[in-house]
Amino acid sequence: MKRRSWAFDIAIAVAVAAAGVAEAFWGVDSTHRQGPPAAEAAVYVVTGLLLVIRRVAPLWCLAAIVAVSAVEFAIFGSPEGLGVAAPGAIAGYSVGRYVDRRRSWWGLVLIALLWIVWDGFDPTITTPLMRVEQLGWMGPWVVAWLIGALVRSQVLHAAQRRAVQREREARATVEERNRIARELHDVIGHSVSVMTVQASAVRRRLTPDQVQERQALETVEAVGREAMTEMRRVVGMLRQDDDDLDRHPAPGLDQVDALVAKFRDAGLPVSLRVDEGCAGLPPGLDLTAYRIVQEGLTNALRHASTPQHVDVSVGRGERETVVAIRDDGQGGDPHPEPGHGLLGMRERVALYGGTVVARRREGGGFELIARLPDEHGAAPAVPSGGTP
Repeated sequence: MKRRSWAFDIAIAVAVAAAGVAEAFWGVDSTHRQGPPAAEAAVYVVTGLLLVIRRVAPLWCLAAIVAVSAVEFAIFGSPEGLGVAAPGAIAGYSVGRYVDRRRSWWGLVLIALLWIVWDGFDPTITTPLMRVEQLGWMGPWVVAWLIGALVRSQVLHAAQRRAVQREREARATVEERNRIARELHDVIGHSVSVMTVQASAVRRRLTPDQVQERQALETVEAVGREAMTEMRRVVGMLRQDDDDLDRHPAPGLDQVDALVAKFRDAGLPVSLRVDEGCAGLPPGLDLTAYRIVQEGLTNALRHASTPQHVDVSVGRGERETVVAIRDDGQGGDPHPEPGHGLLGMRERVALYGGTVVARRREGGGFELIARLPDEHGAAPAVPSGGTP
């Protein structure tokens, strides 16, 4: 248990014990006192200080309160007041809150026993009807137990929801990584194939006396083919029967116009700006930028509240490529919880050591900005649109 929890419980115990002493000696909050004030104060102090263990041993705490009270009530009679009600209520709440559901029912048994002991030794109760009427005094203890059980149930439910969310996020991350691996297989496979073909073409142009050069190029060809074979074998384990990604070539920014047109047809007012320098992006970055635009527009279509404008910009600087999707949707938070799409984008961007920022805009709406470091730098070109 944390130090703060111990301090809180000690403060409660001391406060209840002090209130009990004030009640026993001066009648504060007392309906009626019974027996010597010192004896009454002693039982109030003991039952109050027992609350220190209400979290670490809730059932034992309540049972000890019942036992101590029963001894004092049997000897001197039962008093009435806050000194009797408070320890039982706090301990009953603790049983409902911190004990598992099956064992927490013993808390109700102990509460009933406490009421029986208190009611049975109260000298002011002289008729059976009066004893029945005293059942109302058990109400605060039962209500406290019920509140504790409700809080425990809500806490457990919240913990289960967090666990389910973490599991979903983990599953989504794995699925997205598999998807990235399948897409990058096509990109890398194409590059390796080109290198292998080029090595073969150069080998055929060698003269017969260039033996070492021929052997080196044959090694390059063999390693390239082996790499392609191993890549197909590994990525084949990640493929899914219903995955359309395997039936189409990997997209890039050269297809982003067609992508934006589809969202315009769906009713999303999109404007697009792509720097001319983006035409020279490496294949992997090109694919990642396309997927970010796709996911950003999908989020805007699903979550943005009546947007009047959605701006998509892809700019390439000297050291990084910046992809930004901004909308002016009004109303509540268009992205109340991180979705799997955002997790997927972060996985893609992290592959290149980049960053993703998803946040609400000050003037309303939402923006998604991804920065992709480019180790090759931008190709010389005159930009056709501003960078974000």
